[in-house]
Amino acid sequence: MAVSSDVLILAISVVLAAVYLFKDQLFAASKPKSTPLPSKSSAGDGNPRDFVAKMKEAKKRIVIFYGSQTGTAEEYAIRLAKEAKAKFGLASLVCDPEEYDFENLDQLPEDCCVFFVMATYGEGEPTDNAVELCRVLSDESFEFSNGEHKLPGLKYVIFGLGNKTYEHYNAIARNVDRDLEKMGAVRIGERGEGDDDKSMEEDYLEWKDGMWEAFAKAMNVEEGQGGETPDFAVTEVEDHPQEKVYLGELSARALTRSKGIHDAKNPYPAPITVARELFAIGSDRNCVHLELNIEGSGITYQHGDHVGVWPSNAEVEVDRLLCALGLYDKKDTVINIESLDPALAKVPFPVPTTYVTVLRHYIDISALAGRQILGVLAKYAPTPEAEAILKTLNTNKEEYNTIVHNGSLKLGEVLQLAAGNDIHVAPNPSNTTAWKIPFDIIVSSIPRLQPRYYSISSSPKLYPNSIHVTAVVLKWESIPNEKVKPRWVYGVGSNMLLNLKAAANGEDIPLVSQAADDTPAKISAPKYAIEGPRGAYKQETIYKVPIHVRRSTFRLPTNPKSPVIMIGPGTGVAPFRGFVQERVAMARRTIEKNGPEGLADWGSIRLYFGCRNSNVDFLYKDEWPEYAKELHGKFTMRCAFSREPPFKPDGSKIYVQDLIWEDHEQIADAIINGKGYVYICGDAKGMSKSVEETLCKILGEAKGGSAEVEGAAELKMLKERSRLLLDVWS
Repeated sequence: MAVSSDVLILAISVVLAAVYLFKDQLFAASKPKSTPLPSKSSAGDGNPRDFVAKMKEAKKRIVIFYGSQTGTAEEYAIRLAKEAKAKFGLASLVCDPEEYDFENLDQLPEDCCVFFVMATYGEGEPTDNAVELCRVLSDESFEFSNGEHKLPGLKYVIFGLGNKTYEHYNAIARNVDRDLEKMGAVRIGERGEGDDDKSMEEDYLEWKDGMWEAFAKAMNVEEGQGGETPDFAVTEVEDHPQEKVYLGELSARALTRSKGIHDAKNPYPAPITVARELFAIGSDRNCVHLELNIEGSGITYQHGDHVGVWPSNAEVEVDRLLCALGLYDKKDTVINIESLDPALAKVPFPVPTTYVTVLRHYIDISALAGRQILGVLAKYAPTPEAEAILKTLNTNKEEYNTIVHNGSLKLGEVLQLAAGNDIHVAPNPSNTTAWKIPFDIIVSSIPRLQPRYYSISSSPKLYPNSIHVTAVVLKWESIPNEKVKPRWVYGVGSNMLLNLKAAANGEDIPLVSQAADDTPAKISAPKYAIEGPRGAYKQETIYKVPIHVRRSTFRLPTNPKSPVIMIGPGTGVAPFRGFVQERVAMARRTIEKNGPEGLADWGSIRLYFGCRNSNVDFLYKDEWPEYAKELHGKFTMRCAFSREPPFKPDGSKIYVQDLIWEDHEQIADAIINGKGYVYICGDAKGMSKSVEETLCKILGEAKGGSAEVEGAAELKMLKERSRLLLDVWS
């Protein structure tokens, strides 16, 4: 028995030894082969982040990177790509820099060129999608594939998008230009800088002609080698299932009514629980307060965030353009749209859809008609006279400014005006001349309708399931000229909210004023399709608004001991209502735990508010005293009423900056000794600049120097340390 056991053990040992000795041969078939991973900068092999490989594969000589927060820079990037194709026959790769790596930027072939279309965001910051690109270009420790932080001979073009009312005008484009030049890259033409405060479009048009001339020389190409080719193919579709046709839905999930994350790509239809007017009855202006229910949506927010409201165009403008395009009678025809060059132009909205849906929900037909598009459309004019008018408006900048810009004319109105129609009457097919403009040109020439952003005027600490919106309703009178009489022009987003406020409360607003029988009806206020696609934005008597939340860095200090100074005239007070509510919620918890003495070491909370009249447009007038009670003396509010006494000794009006100067000792102490935080919200052009100048004066004097030197240095330090934060607009 023992012998047989020994034999068995010996046999097993021999087998195991043999297996060990010949393991490579025995298991070779099953052993996985190691495959080297492609490096980020590998020139191809299907690496989706390698733009150089994509250019070589598609034989493209231009790559265009855009830094865009709201979509405008992307639109200009696509326009440059289209013009390069039309002028020189050159194909471009249009890229979101967030989707690519830049280690091999130095490998761009000599006969190629890179375009940078860069918007400046916030306080001189890159847009979210361009943060890494800007870091790569500015970080001297970053090495390209050549082992150095150099780009010798790289040819580039740069166009910046900014706003001169902001301190850091076009800072990102200037920084990118500086960094590229430092690395040995060679700029083609001048650096373009667009000013959104005046006319981004005009700045672009003035820059591009000289740039293209320099581009042709640097790239050794001749104009005329391209040609006009459509971006899209539009086809009318028969017998398509109606439930699969987009009628204004903003996402596939919205169409199928399926659940998912709600964000900018899938807005949430938030029910309106409260809708009221904030200005006094009888005022010639409106300011809407809405409370939007987000319970169960998965949406969260913080004080200081923005809510994006997705508007539709006014029905009168939808009808106007339908008539001008000769599509009124076939507005509900289902159409499919296909990109003929997906790398250059993606279909900007979901399809299949209908003509009327595109004009109502998807493209911005309410924007000012651009000068460039008028030249494109001239060839489709119904008469020689109409063609001549469009060509003049396209080529004569002064004429364009007088008639289109000063007249605040939309595309449909320009087409009517050129054809000799009356733009002051309600449009219909009988009073509007039809133009034979291919619909693909409309799709490629008019940008996507973008959300309108509003500072959230509530705190989730008090209203966890509700987002509050405070929106002044925009309307202004156009400047008259010999061809266009003065008329009211209406902002898209805020007037849609006014419609919703009225509908939610069962109110009527005058949509059309009925004149005498012998005169046409005059449009007096726009109407919107507020019930949404397939009635999705109305449930019995409750209306809904499609929204998403955009995060912000506009935040209170976490420590309540830090003094806070808030300056917000008009609707600039909106986020500060949320700020004060945030502190009220914290005070309630503190008092519940430690009593009112728990607030003893809290810093002061000062709010400077301004409006015209204390009895007309004093926003949330009844709420502030209640907040003050709950904060037990820590909250102070100063108000400037510009159109009621007291006035300055010379009779001029008092504004928030005047109140700040009156309190200069307390403000200097709060900022310098208390390490306080300052917040400014509202108009960038006038108010914000004046407030900053006053703060420089206060801080300069407190430091024993001047506003220009010590004051400016202190203000700069506050911004760098995020103790001075701005949420301003122009």
